[in-house]
Amino acid sequence: MDLRQLQQFVVLAETGNFHRAAERLHMAQPPLSISIRKLEAELGTPLFVRTTRGVRLTQAGDAALNDARRALFHADQARAAAVSAAHGERGALRIGFVGSATYALLPKLIPAFRDAHPGIELILHESTSASILDRIERGQLDAGLVRFPILTSGPFSLLPLESDTFVAAVPADSAFARQAGIALKTLANEPFIMHPSADVPNLQAVAMLLCQQAGFVPRIAQEAVQVQTIVSLVESGLGVALVPGVTARYTNRRVRFLRLTTPRPAARIGIALATRQNTDDRHVQQFLAAARRVAAQTPAAEGAPARL
Repeated sequence: MDLRQLQQFVVLAETGNFHRAAERLHMAQPPLSISIRKLEAELGTPLFVRTTRGVRLTQAGDAALNDARRALFHADQARAAAVSAAHGERGALRIGFVGSATYALLPKLIPAFRDAHPGIELILHESTSASILDRIERGQLDAGLVRFPILTSGPFSLLPLESDTFVAAVPADSAFARQAGIALKTLANEPFIMHPSADVPNLQAVAMLLCQQAGFVPRIAQEAVQVQTIVSLVESGLGVALVPGVTARYTNRRVRFLRLTTPRPAARIGIALATRQNTDDRHVQQFLAAARRVAAQTPAAEGAPARL
């Protein structure tokens, strides 16, 4: 039994006549008759009662008709879904993201992509940059919003979307909070809250380099993976921190964010969209295009206010 035979069975049941059914199916009558008899032989029961005036369904044929129609419908749906997916109109996309992407990029990128491609389901996974890159390499994610610079090698392409520099985060009631900018060496004796090197090696490395350029090695009092957690620990008075400048736009007033006057941050940090190198996946290409559009409309993060 195949879909062609099911279609012939349904059309013959609807027309009640081999001649009219053959016309609708754009085929000769004898091959249609042979095909129906083969179907009946395969099922082991007659589907039609033949008369001189046409055909009518047997009890078995009547019972099979609705299921045959459903089978043809689902086959058409499957065919349409396959065609839509091939043209990038249907399917799913697995996207990883770091927590700080939720400040500006993700809330703009997701609606922009869904408006342009409503048939593609987005499956989102929050994680660290290192984990996201590992999962992209393993084929477990299609793309990811990660923090750069990236310190590991791999088969990745990076599309920078947001460029930023570090600012100093200090408690609002600290002696440093009244300043608009600060020399990093001024904080040399303060406890620092930093990203752990095992989970966020890139941001930790850039922060350590800045401190060393200022002439000191920071005393790390606490570590936290997410930027939001680091800011909360600063607010609690556990120390100071170096965080991306964009953080200043989207957090509370119990923390002050100060521009670094010296050393001027030379290394750029930011968020990039990571994909597998040379990918030709249509959904990924569409997501990249949406990301480029959103990035073109997003102001530079380094313009964030120094104090909130």
